Amino acid sequence: EEDAVDLFQSMLRSRPLPTVVDFNKLFSGVARTKQYDLVLALSKQMELNGIANDLYSLSIVINCFCRRRELGFAFSVLGKILKLGYEPNIITFSTLINGLCLEGRVSETVGLVDRMVEMGHTPDLITINTVVNGLCLKGKVFEAVALIDRMVEYGCQPSEVTYGPVLNVMCKSGKTALAIELLRKMEESNVKLDAVKYNILIGALCKEGSLDDAFNLFNEMEMKGIKSNITTYNTLVRGFCNAGRWDDGAQLLRDMITRRISPDVITFNALINGFVKEGKLLEAEELHKEMITRGIAPNTVTYNILIDGFSKENRLEEANQMLGLMVSQGCDPNIVTYGSLINGYCKAKRVDDGLELFRKMSLSGVVANTVSYNSLIRGFCQSGKLVVAKELFQEMVSRGVLPNIVTYKFLLNGLCDNGELEKALEIFEKMQKSKMELNICIYNIIIHAMCKDNKVDDAWDLFDSLHGKGVKLEVMAYNIMISGLCRSGSLYKANMLLRKMAEDGCTPNDRTYNTLIRAHLRGIDIMTSAQLIEEMKRCGFAADASTIKMVMDMLSDGRLEKSFLDMLS
Repeated sequence: EEDAVDLFQSMLRSRPLPTVVDFNKLFSGVARTKQYDLVLALSKQMELNGIANDLYSLSIVINCFCRRRELGFAFSVLGKILKLGYEPNIITFSTLINGLCLEGRVSETVGLVDRMVEMGHTPDLITINTVVNGLCLKGKVFEAVALIDRMVEYGCQPSEVTYGPVLNVMCKSGKTALAIELLRKMEESNVKLDAVKYNILIGALCKEGSLDDAFNLFNEMEMKGIKSNITTYNTLVRGFCNAGRWDDGAQLLRDMITRRISPDVITFNALINGFVKEGKLLEAEELHKEMITRGIAPNTVTYNILIDGFSKENRLEEANQMLGLMVSQGCDPNIVTYGSLINGYCKAKRVDDGLELFRKMSLSGVVANTVSYNSLIRGFCQSGKLVVAKELFQEMVSRGVLPNIVTYKFLLNGLCDNGELEKALEIFEKMQKSKMELNICIYNIIIHAMCKDNKVDDAWDLFDSLHGKGVKLEVMAYNIMISGLCRSGSLYKANMLLRKMAEDGCTPNDRTYNTLIRAHLRGIDIMTSAQLIEEMKRCGFAADASTIKMVMDMLSDGRLEKSFLDMLS
């Protein structure tokens, strides 16, 4: 900085005075070192010493203001350029366009590009690419395409770099058909296509499940002599495996090897995941061995997939062995690894083993998350060990791990199933007071528990309030309430609710009808039972085992006539 200032001062002292061109060389050099404020100060001093700025020096000043994110000043310098009778050149416009893009004011750049063209300047490719990229980052993909089209008319030929961001955004926002149209347009304009562009489209097609279209594009690449790379294959393998077409995925692996494209850990992970999802653990293990043979080190994702597969199949000893192998290979287990095993233990009713692993996990420095706590709370609730479940819930809250709606669902279910309705209602009250959005599952649990505890009036009040809360009622909610009303002998209200269901656009199911039929049979209201049976049959439902058993019992002790049985068939 000092050197630049010294040089500037000595230039001012020398006679004859150097021209603005000499000063421009100095300003240019200082600007390259990113000392933009110094350039602005020196430029001002130069003017005060009677040396007028020219177009080039003013363009440097514009650049400095743009780099300092002071666009207002930059545009006032543009005004000065026009006042002095200079015509802004490509550099001036490009600098301002760049500044607007840096500020995220991309829409304004489009007007500036058009103004530039009006003044007879064709933007260079770098400028167009900058604006197109900026528009795409803002999601303005149609504006970007319109600009490219206008530039083609003005004689500026876009390159593959111009189209890349447009294809990317189109595919990410689900406009794959438009992206394919654009690819065809690029072909017509003789824009060089490469594997990167095809990979973007293949990835988008795989994501939306259009695997055959993705595979056709892959074949088209080959026909055009565009070499597929590891990304192309990995994308297709993952797509096929996610769709359960693991045989096609495996064929692609063989194809890769034939073409001497070395599969990597991503390829194998996609295939192993595909086989595990299908329950084909033997094949998944074979692939695991194959990758090791090929010198490809399995990573955390590989082990997580296998551990999850073994845990879901209740092969917990093998899952544990895999965890041991993972650690011995220097691969650190993470929350996903432990979460799969803990969930496996809980589902196998080995909750104490799950809790022991959970404690080991915390000691190893892996921080527990909501999902791992949820697995344990559910497991202990289902095992009837409510004390531990409640302790885990308290621990979770005190450690700052936020319970979600699923946590509350498991806890409330456990409390209600084990006769602790008061505690459940206490938690439910807190949930209602919090800003948590409660779903129908939570209300169903509470209403069901109230009905079981003979608090049918309370259950009805809560059920009746749901519509006002904006909660969408489903058939299960109606069934729970109808069942509660039937159990308490409020058959008139239960019948009313059946009619209200239809009015609310909710279709009754076989359970709705069977519950009501049994309730009316218990009350020896044979006529209503018969009407409900006819209605049920018209809706395509049949009597369930409990209804048939009740009818058989009532037939055997003479409470029903034989003709009633014919009605059921």
